[in-house]
Amino acid sequence: MFKNKLINIMLIILIALTLIGVITLVLFNHFTNQPEANAEPTIDEIIAQSYVTEEITTNLLSNDFVRTQFHIHVDSKKALQEIQKRDFQVENIILRTLSGKKSPDLAGSAGIEELEAEIKEQINQLLQEGSVVQVYTTSWVIQ
Repeated sequence: MFKNKLINIMLIILIALTLIGVITLVLFNHFTNQPEANAEPTIDEIIAQSYVTEEITTNLLSNDFVRTQFHIHVDSKKALQEIQKRDFQVENIILRTLSGKKSPDLAGSAGIEELEAEIKEQINQLLQEGSVVQVYTTSWVIQ
């Protein structure tokens, strides 16, 4: 190529270093641009990993009654299978939690959010595979 051997060697080393740099950059970008594990799930994922309770009607501590239904979103298929097997225990948790509440405790969105958090915590203590991500109230009547 060039008449000077030193320039040829330097040019080959420069090209080799450039190739190594480009390959390193491509590999780095490939492995760091993976989707985050903490990314928000899509609605299809939420539906696929949700357990829907039957409509539950029970008396409250204040002699009123509540009729409600929940969607319980879990973090894995194994957790969904477990919660489906433990459906009677989940309904028992919901019934015990509701029967210990008075109507004013459940009033408004703050009351519903507090109930959802309490149910989530109790079901998480029950589950051995995975955990509850969120409890959604889908039906709600207090009378």
